[in-house]
Amino acid sequence: MTPTITNIQKYSINDGDGIRTTVFFKGCPLRCIWCHNPETWEFQPQLSYNAEKCTKCLRCVDKCPHGAISTKGETPSLTVNFDFSKCTACGNCAGVCLSGAIEICGRQYSVTELFDIIKKDITFYEQSGGGVTFSGGESMSQDINFITELAKKCHKLGINVNIDTCGFTDYDNFKKILPYVDTFLYDIKVMDSDKHKAVTEADNKLILENIKKLNADGAKIHVRIPLIEGINCDDENISSTIEFLKQINVYKVTLLPFHSIGIAKYERLGLSYSDMPMKEPDKDTLKRISDKFLENNLNADKLSLD
Repeated sequence: MTPTITNIQKYSINDGDGIRTTVFFKGCPLRCIWCHNPETWEFQPQLSYNAEKCTKCLRCVDKCPHGAISTKGETPSLTVNFDFSKCTACGNCAGVCLSGAIEICGRQYSVTELFDIIKKDITFYEQSGGGVTFSGGESMSQDINFITELAKKCHKLGINVNIDTCGFTDYDNFKKILPYVDTFLYDIKVMDSDKHKAVTEADNKLILENIKKLNADGAKIHVRIPLIEGINCDDENISSTIEFLKQINVYKVTLLPFHSIGIAKYERLGLSYSDMPMKEPDKDTLKRISDKFLENNLNADKLSLD
């Protein structure tokens, strides 16, 4: 199946070394309750409706062939309502929306189309030590033949390839793409398996097994850890994470403080945001955690403390 792409971000500096092009693939096996990109969960395109942009012209109501759009009340208190269960993301409503309130998240590209976009900035990659990063969603949950062919084309042209992954995939997929990947940006979220399942809808057994296998196969691994107060900033989890990572030849560890800027996306997609208490860790907490990694010879990236 041809993967769906939600965004191609050029001049990215947060997804590996140097200036990069980050390709966001749509579809992920996890449902992390803090996720700020819920539009990348499902594998197929989907509709997003921003009520704040809506001018209530109602052109969309007549254009929807599935009866997914309705109105309630009268002007000026009239509201436009979307039944996301009926929506097929056909795009008819987005095509007539004058204000940009309705968008279709995701479109498909061929390998050739993506590669042509990526290679346009090869000069910037060469000058900065950058390249391309396949992100998501989860790039390793896509058609592995598609991902491998794209990585192989980049590798052949000398473009550095990073894979941003949650690690929840069959290890055969990693084996297939490994020869064409320079660095795996590997997420470690929560060490306790039951708690991991409670906050992502999947336990972490496969994730931890895969990172150990990648290490044994000589992969370059950059571990990235989202830090969410109330979820994984406690001493027990941090200590368990450090002890686990000390068994692995980790190139780099980056700590990523939680932020809530993606909450508005949930309503636009017809989703509910978790009511579990979560907040951004303060600077003292970040320093305490970063210092623990440094004390254990894990070079925690301290840029997050600025």
